Amino acid sequence: MTGRVAAVNLGIVTEAAWAGDASGRSGIDKRPVDGPVLISVDGVAGDFIAERAHHGGPDQAVYAYAEEDAAWWAADLGRAIGPGGFGENLSTYAVDVTGAVIGEKWQVGSALLQVTKPRTPCTTFAGFWGVPDLIRRFTVRATPGAYLRVLREGEVGAGDPVEVVERPAHGVTIGEVFRATSLEPELLPRVLDADDLPEPILEKVRRRLASRG
Repeated sequence: MTGRVAAVNLGIVTEAAWAGDASGRSGIDKRPVDGPVLISVDGVAGDFIAERAHHGGPDQAVYAYAEEDAAWWAADLGRAIGPGGFGENLSTYAVDVTGAVIGEKWQVGSALLQVTKPRTPCTTFAGFWGVPDLIRRFTVRATPGAYLRVLREGEVGAGDPVEVVERPAHGVTIGEVFRATSLEPELLPRVLDADDLPEPILEKVRRRLASRG
């Protein structure tokens, strides 16, 4: 089955006590939009990002989350979770986001994207959902979604195919990196094989391995 973009979502300005930004604003509440949207190296046109220190930037230009994983959470929490409910720019269908290999390239619409790293849950996410122990639950579930960098700018819209056009031979996946850096440190040596990971993550892994002797 061909993977597809189920929705393209843009953040709106939300003011809340749980917002992590010093201004008390967050862009985690993302809503689906009609028509194609320009995706550039700086991110998705029209998307609001409050905490630039932790969100956005070339290695986190786009965030993708799978509808199938969202459905699991909806069943677990007993409530509907619509497109953008995870703060994702791209809601995908029939795309193995957790199994995506670090560095693999996706042709989506007229854009070329590259998988960079998993999402790390934060207190803003927990506050947005109103689930106090969400960080723990999200970590245990280990379906974090994937950040992507933009190798070629282009327009992306709902219904566009998601085609994996290149996949690195190392095979290190989004899910493995997430588990290695959270609950399964025995996986850390394998993470170093993924040289397409952003350097701050690789350096963090090297430090952790060095501290273990």
